Amino acid sequence: MDFNLSEDQQLLKDSVDRFIQNEYDFETRRKIANSDEGFSRKNWKTFAELGWLAVGLPEEHGGFGGPVETMVIMEGIGRGLLTEPYLPTVVLGGGLIAEAGNETQKSGILSAIADGSCMVAFAYAEPTSRFNLADVATKAEKSGGGWKLSGHKSVVYGAPSADKIIVSARTSGGQRDRDGVSLFIVDNNANGLSRRDYPTADGLRASEVMLEGVEVGADALLGEEGKAMPVIEKVVDRGIAALCAEAVGCMEVLKDETNEYLKTRKQFGVPIGKFQVLQHRMVDCFIELEQSRSMAYMVTLKLDEDEAERRKAATAAKAQIGKGGVFVGAESVQMHGGMGMTDELKISHYYKRLMQIDTMFGNRDYQLKQFAALTQ
Repeated sequence: MDFNLSEDQQLLKDSVDRFIQNEYDFETRRKIANSDEGFSRKNWKTFAELGWLAVGLPEEHGGFGGPVETMVIMEGIGRGLLTEPYLPTVVLGGGLIAEAGNETQKSGILSAIADGSCMVAFAYAEPTSRFNLADVATKAEKSGGGWKLSGHKSVVYGAPSADKIIVSARTSGGQRDRDGVSLFIVDNNANGLSRRDYPTADGLRASEVMLEGVEVGADALLGEEGKAMPVIEKVVDRGIAALCAEAVGCMEVLKDETNEYLKTRKQFGVPIGKFQVLQHRMVDCFIELEQSRSMAYMVTLKLDEDEAERRKAATAAKAQIGKGGVFVGAESVQMHGGMGMTDELKISHYYKRLMQIDTMFGNRDYQLKQFAALTQ
């Protein structure tokens, strides 16, 4: 199989690499992460002008490309450790609307995502749900001609800056039933919606979202009532593929930075890279990186397969990414010595992001259990 990028995909990769090299060095990233919003709206506008925000969206609504183009961008985001909420808005938010939305919802929101005028967050996790997407206690009850939402959503990435939040809520059934889960598009400034915003360990922004009798119209329902789980799982699998690509970008930087450090740091009058034990550890890091890269390619190419193949690919890739990312991060920190954990060195920031990636949508232990269940 030919894994070389097409000419258009290579041009996209080059544009991402140029932006990171010219506009997003680590000190710039540090300043952006420490700003009030935690990302740069100027950069977001640039992303729109470069066409990045349209990747993966339907062509009839201003989009282009597909999973491979998303992989190219997300790997670049990992290399640059970008803090802009690309995954919540484009991959998850745009993906949910493209899959489940009616024509009015698509035309009103997808084009706005593509031109950078609308940001979206996906509120799916709850304090007691752990990694189970179907564990939804948030309630949606019919009220007049619309709906009334009540509940608590946790760790909603991108919510502090989002214009709209897509909320999973239960319209029927028990708390962990697959049937009965619906999706609703809620304005971030809706009456009854409150947020507690905070920076995450990896320098991004998230919120605890409280819904206290939030009233929305009938047009806020996204997709078929009570039948949202297949759509949620499909889009989350795309999110997992995107995270796998981002993790590969992070691991690549850690490998390169650590290898360069071993060539320049001297002990006993020679570069420590001359010591065989450290050479072996670098080889182990390289192997984990390449295995993770292969799995990222695999899950990306299987996103359009049938549900069973897609789910197996996503769980297998996420398990490897969790294992490989944590391994490469820990080894990079250890080979840098104590300063590898300091805030001043970029190594620790990439390691934190890889730890968060391992946890998002289910850590490696959870994914291995899911893979085992799918292959029985």
